[in-house]
Amino acid sequence: MSLVIVPGSFDPMTMGHRDLVEKALKRHDEVVVAVMINASKRYLFDMQTRLEIAKLTVADLPNVRVVAEKGLLIDLFDRLGASAVCKGWRNEKDYDYEIRMADWNREHNPRFRTELIRSRGEFADLSSTEVRAALAEGRAPEGLVHPNALPLILTKLKGE
Repeated sequence: MSLVIVPGSFDPMTMGHRDLVEKALKRHDEVVVAVMINASKRYLFDMQTRLEIAKLTVADLPNVRVVAEKGLLIDLFDRLGASAVCKGWRNEKDYDYEIRMADWNREHNPRFRTELIRSRGEFADLSSTEVRAALAEGRAPEGLVHPNALPLILTKLKGE
């Protein structure tokens, strides 16, 4: 059994993230979506909401589970007995960042392995930032987030 982690802050999880999970599932037996904390980011949604959005986004995919992780990815990697971490990249800037992160993770955990998958097609330019911008403009991010997660996202923005 191979288990891969798809980590991210997922603020919120997008259809591009879901596409990455689907691609990772084709390569591995099980996918763990890890909703993480990045101390340098300011979040629109709290951890519990980001976790719920992620669960709704991948609910219909077999062999996929969602966890919240407040610690380091290298520690989660060992705790889960993961085979790899799967990260997506859209452009050269993303790729360079992910390579630096992969190198840092491998330096701190020699067992750590990163698989980079390029975003292509309709999700090639999609980001959580784009979703948050649509929300800030008062637009529903239809097509950008999973339809199952959209009601929760809109409800949370109203403060309910």
